[in-house]
Amino acid sequence: MTDLRTIRTDVVGSLLRPPAVKDARQRFEQGKLGADELHRIEDQAIRDAIALQESIGLDVVSDGEIRRLNFQDSFGAAVEGYDAAASTMQVYAQRVEQASALQRWEIPLHEKGTPISHRRPVKSRLRLARNVPLEEYRFVHGVATKPAKVALIGPDRISQRFAYEESRAVYKDMDAFLADVVAIEREIIASLVAAGCRYVHIDAPGYTAYVDEPTLAQWRARGEDPEQNFSRSLKADASVITGFPGVTFGIHLCRGNQRSMWHREGTYDAIAERLFTKLPHDRFLLEYDSPRAGTFDVLRFLPKGKVAVLGLVSTKVPEMEKVEDLKRRIDEAAKFVALEQLAISPQCGFASDVVGNLISADDQKRKLELVVETARQVWG
Repeated sequence: MTDLRTIRTDVVGSLLRPPAVKDARQRFEQGKLGADELHRIEDQAIRDAIALQESIGLDVVSDGEIRRLNFQDSFGAAVEGYDAAASTMQVYAQRVEQASALQRWEIPLHEKGTPISHRRPVKSRLRLARNVPLEEYRFVHGVATKPAKVALIGPDRISQRFAYEESRAVYKDMDAFLADVVAIEREIIASLVAAGCRYVHIDAPGYTAYVDEPTLAQWRARGEDPEQNFSRSLKADASVITGFPGVTFGIHLCRGNQRSMWHREGTYDAIAERLFTKLPHDRFLLEYDSPRAGTFDVLRFLPKGKVAVLGLVSTKVPEMEKVEDLKRRIDEAAKFVALEQLAISPQCGFASDVVGNLISADDQKRKLELVVETARQVWG
């Protein structure tokens, strides 16, 4: 079997939703299409997404997150207990109206938004009501010939999007809330492992909040201690994946990826050593497509046996990177960590929500091909 800990190419997860899927979702929400027909259209789109990834030669594939409206639905759409609204395609379209690529995006406030995508309180203790990641994996596992990975939003982001101050009748503090989050996520992972999944990737875009000054200011204004939040999240993320032998765990850090916009800025320097040494994940998928990410010297903290997956290929813009430039950047990274501890991927998903980034399906294909070609030239 392939050792998934050391594969040289990777994907973050989401792919652009085909027009047929978007149209079907819209008609479903309008009551003009039944759930079975929506599911059939999604099934075919996932088959096509897997065929695309396998034909390109990626080492691992995903279902493109085709069934999700937002990448955080892996938890938000799977649990009950939030005081929140249901996800809809219209909501996500409204959130990014008048967007332009590479601008900072502030999350619009709604009186009652979707869980995790918005900061919401709970009305009862959380429980797993529908195992969304398991449903997704069972289908992709039946279609793919390459190993398939599943992405699951991690405790750090979930905690950041929890209105604890309005939830004290249910959870006395954040520790009590995160204990339930960890238990639910472990239940999901155990089910994935039992179904044959050998690569689970935790989405953790919230860790860059700890180096983003506007976000830190918001937390302090609420009376929160960022250092306490960071320590609590590291412990929770470690607890989620402990005790699953034979399973590869990745964790993806980015700075926001909605309709080609970004949400946070700041280099990894202030958090890298603790991230790399406190988290037991095998693979760290790191966003490195822009100067906002900083330099590679933080990789010196990466323990032996771990892999840094360099997100060098941008999913935000259609401009194509060049193989020689990517190889040069990998060489720069290899000054701080062994080449055998490096891999390459796109910097994020191509469509963190159903709206997708401002690139074409052909751009997406060529960028995935570029990842594979670069890896072939570097590692053989």
